[in-house]
Amino acid sequence: MKKTSKWLLALMLVLLLVLAACSGGSDEETTADEPAEEGTEEGTEKDAGDEKSAEDGLVSIDDFAVDKTNSGEAIDGGTLNFGLVSDTVFEGLLHPVFYEGDPDYQVMKFFAEGLLSVDNNFNYTQDGAATWEVDEAGTTFTFTIGENVNWHDGQPVTAEDLAFAYEVIGHPEYTGIRYYAVENVVGIDEYNAGEADTISGIEIVDDKIIKITFKEANPSLLASGIWDDPLPKHIFKDIPVAEMAESDAVRVNPIGFGPFKVESIVPGESVTYTANEDYWLGAPKLDGITLKVVTPQTVVQALQTGEIDVAEPFPTAQYADAVDSLSNVEFLGQTDLAYSYIGFKLGKWDAEAGENVPDPDAKMADANLRKAMWYAVDNNAVGEQFYQGLRWAATTLIVPAFPDYHDATVEAPSYDPDEANKILDEAGYVDVDGDGLREDPDGEELVINFAAMSGDDTAEPVANYYIQAWKQVGLNVELVDGRLLEFNTFYDRVEADDEGIDIYSGAWGTGYDVDQNGLYGRAAGYNYPRYASEENDRLLEDGASEASMDVAHRQEVYKEWQQLMVDEVPVFPTLYRAEVVPVNERVTDWTIQWSLRDNAYHEVGVTQEEPVLP
Repeated sequence: MKKTSKWLLALMLVLLLVLAACSGGSDEETTADEPAEEGTEEGTEKDAGDEKSAEDGLVSIDDFAVDKTNSGEAIDGGTLNFGLVSDTVFEGLLHPVFYEGDPDYQVMKFFAEGLLSVDNNFNYTQDGAATWEVDEAGTTFTFTIGENVNWHDGQPVTAEDLAFAYEVIGHPEYTGIRYYAVENVVGIDEYNAGEADTISGIEIVDDKIIKITFKEANPSLLASGIWDDPLPKHIFKDIPVAEMAESDAVRVNPIGFGPFKVESIVPGESVTYTANEDYWLGAPKLDGITLKVVTPQTVVQALQTGEIDVAEPFPTAQYADAVDSLSNVEFLGQTDLAYSYIGFKLGKWDAEAGENVPDPDAKMADANLRKAMWYAVDNNAVGEQFYQGLRWAATTLIVPAFPDYHDATVEAPSYDPDEANKILDEAGYVDVDGDGLREDPDGEELVINFAAMSGDDTAEPVANYYIQAWKQVGLNVELVDGRLLEFNTFYDRVEADDEGIDIYSGAWGTGYDVDQNGLYGRAAGYNYPRYASEENDRLLEDGASEASMDVAHRQEVYKEWQQLMVDEVPVFPTLYRAEVVPVNERVTDWTIQWSLRDNAYHEVGVTQEEPVLP
């Protein structure tokens, strides 16, 4: 980053000029005052034939496929080289019960998988490692694990292993943040409080059959809302729960029942996998996979030289420059289950109570201040200038990839600095001393400390753009420690409610379940703003209730919730995302379909031993 800081600053200044031009409302430009252009099934993407896209070089996600085009027959064996794109090492929490960040997920996806499968609408199917039945009340599920589903050490995956995962997550000494995923199970509260030795809602019928009873019927129980990742009890049973996350069983010798086994790990840097010949869907075509961390700055070169065959997550900002030089790869793409956002620190996490506690005296407690900061930024221009249209201005916290629930009509703030100034003036944030920067309503100096994480070459200029945009409306926003923060450091400090952080820029992968309790519920560890309100409690409870088994009712609930988040602004979404994935031409049967991507790696092959070069 040091070597490129000068041109990044120049690029940022160019962007500021472009944004100033765009704000003039020219008929030839799509400004952030206008809704996102529609034209696809999900109503969010730009039409592939749109004249504006053809004139200004913006890219349409409609032009991408989700399945790799095979250029020949796969050979027997071979090794695939996977590039985990990150500017930092992966943390190494390599089990679903304990991991938190996407880099660790990227490492796990080749060897760890859940018992249940989903379709492209994220509803459970009967095609996974376990089948399921549900009673008429919709509260008791019976899961039958396949007889041929075994851990990598040869031990069978059992009903007791799945029950053990619930017991660990529900344990009072559990150090992870997945409790929200099991809190609907009957008896979990008593178990977590130490009032019971077992979870009464879990019944082990036999070695391969388990019944789990939930407190109430919930639409998410049929749509990716059941915890289905077992924990091998024969390995973890003698490890104290408080020490599990740091144990060798998680960090050094992790196992799963997926298509590949972990052979060796260079902590934070690389992983070597070998084929799991005993995989329940059949032996993989590949002999193995080698994963290595590559930086966003070197990923294109690594693809050009054949050092890696696949790169995920590929930095979309580099697509336009990379596509011409990477004639040896095919780019796959689709609308992502993810969004970027600006979060406001509004309280603290109470570990003893297990809930988020808002602080009415927090620096960012005034919703008017938060809303003005949303009006002050032009996210459409950011998406177009830095991501060639592969990211675009977001409006609500439910992404367009959930078309049944995303509310495209929500009245969200869009770029309007005049409105931002008006809101701030009326709320009492005025420039008292004439230096061009606003003081708080008490006339005291207002400095807003902004945490932003490092990443690809766009991270610094985008962060600086937001700082400059806020300065244009008189707000003094400064980077925490005067620099971008490394990924793990960033989330450690945000999660710990570091008092030096007032606002932060983050990103969420939403997962397959539209239920928002895991991110914004009162008891959610991932609720980093530490936001809570009675109305939020009511709507999130209703959205996950038996009444919401009626889709129309649930749609109305989440419509109200999306508007509540716009009104109260604990966070505001900045950009929706497309994901693009480059795949070397020698690779066969790579897919990014939601229904297949975690259960199809055994089908992946290569047509030749050496990578195809440009």
